[in-house]
This record gives sequence, C-alpha cells and structure tokens, in this order.
Amino acid sequence: MPQTSLSMHEPRARRFRLLGVAGVLVATTAAAVPALMLRDRGLDGIVPHLPNLALVAAAPLKIQIHLTAAVTALVVGTVLMIGVKGSALHRGLGWTWVVAMALTAISSLFIHEMNHGAMSWIHLLSGWTIIALPIAVYAARRHKVALHRRFMTGLFVGGLIVAGGFAFIPGRLLWRVFFG
Repeated sequence: MPQTSLSMHEPRARRFRLLGVAGVLVATTAAAVPALMLRDRGLDGIVPHLPNLALVAAAPLKIQIHLTAAVTALVVGTVLMIGVKGSALHRGLGWTWVVAMALTAISSLFIHEMNHGAMSWIHLLSGWTIIALPIAVYAARRHKVALHRRFMTGLFVGGLIVAGGFAFIPGRLLWRVFFG
C-alpha cells in the first residue's frame, strides 16, 4: 500500500517543512531588498511603513477579492508546508487552500489595470493554476503522494511566491500599500 502521509519525525518530512519555511523567508527578503536598497541611495520617499490599508479599501472589488484570497492561500499554504502531511487537519486546510488558490486564479483573470485593459503574461500562471489544482487534488485522492507534493509545492512557489513578488513592482497596489 502506498504511503499517504509523512511522519513529523521522518527526515524527509522535516526537510520538506524546512524548505517551505526557507522559501517564505527568501521571498520576504527578496521583496524587502529593493526598497531598502532604494532607501540607502537617498530616496527617502520610498521606505517601508505601516501598510496603508485605505488603498486596499479603495480598490475595486475584484482586486479586494483577489488580494483576500491570495493572502488566505499564503497563510494556509505556509501552515500546510510546515505541518504534518496526511492528517485530518492537513486535508481540511488543504481544501481551504485549494478554494483560496482557485479564487485567486479566477479573480486575477478579471484584473487588467496594469496592461491597458489586456491580459498579460502573468495571467498564464492563473491558467496553469486552474489546470494544475484539479490534477493535484486527483493525485491526493489516488494516494499519489509524490505527484500531489510536486504539484502543490509548485503552485505554492510559482502561484503565490513568484506571482506575489510581481505584486510588489513599483506602481502596483501592494507597492503603494507598503512602500508608497
């Protein structure tokens, strides 16, 4: 019978959790470095500050939905990456993560503000997420743990960390919320 979960004490499971934590820390650092570098060059107007959530409240509903779903997926995904796999908690949070990721991907298809009303290359990540999520769920349901792990880790890193990093490009909403 195939193994459907990793014990918390298995070296592979610990290594997997540590990689997830390291990935989140690296992404956070990568998002902060440009602002700190600009600050060191004397551009005092571009410094980290408390988030200006009024900008989020003033954003269109589609962006608010997208941002809420993405933040939910990031928080839940981080817990899933760190936690024990295969438990009832993992399965319950996993469904929450799948719904949040699907909502993030679908809502992004309606956001075209940065590309003069057209879709951009980053929408390809949304399309891939919409395709890959059911494949990853199917793999889990069929106890194909390695396939499930690869797809879910790829979606977490590519769909949240990489795509989320692009949300901090100067001029975009999250840049203005945190650095503007």
